[in-house]
Amino acid sequence: MIRSHPVKGTTGYALAKVCKAHRGNVGELLSEVGLHPGQEMVLIELWESDGLRGGELAERLGVEPPTVTKMLRRLERCGLVERCQDLQDARSFRAYLTDEGRSLEAPVTRIWERVEERTLAGMSVGERRNFRRLLMKVRANIDPTFGAE
Repeated sequence: MIRSHPVKGTTGYALAKVCKAHRGNVGELLSEVGLHPGQEMVLIELWESDGLRGGELAERLGVEPPTVTKMLRRLERCGLVERCQDLQDARSFRAYLTDEGRSLEAPVTRIWERVEERTLAGMSVGERRNFRRLLMKVRANIDPTFGAE
């Protein structure tokens, strides 16, 4: 007899599996524009506010500053961002998009729109709205920084 572990019946387990599958779908399409999963998150923040400090990026992304430094180095090697010394604080740097980094905004947006349609296929507009509302509630429950964005 095959026994199913009780954790597999939890909402959290289902959410973890959905997140992994979603990331895989996004990653597959991002590779077409030369990006790895997670890199677009840095770019999204810079498209919104170019010239962020490394610490500000870390806070917005919910990661540690060394993680952001590593991500920015990789994006810099790809020619998508450049890091410049912060003129007000010599211990900090700011990240700026290059023209190539700016040029990826439309393709990345289209990728996320494609994945959104695939992910929510078969749901009505009302179901999509409720699903998003419920996800925001879940996020607020588990992320104390949510809402401070």
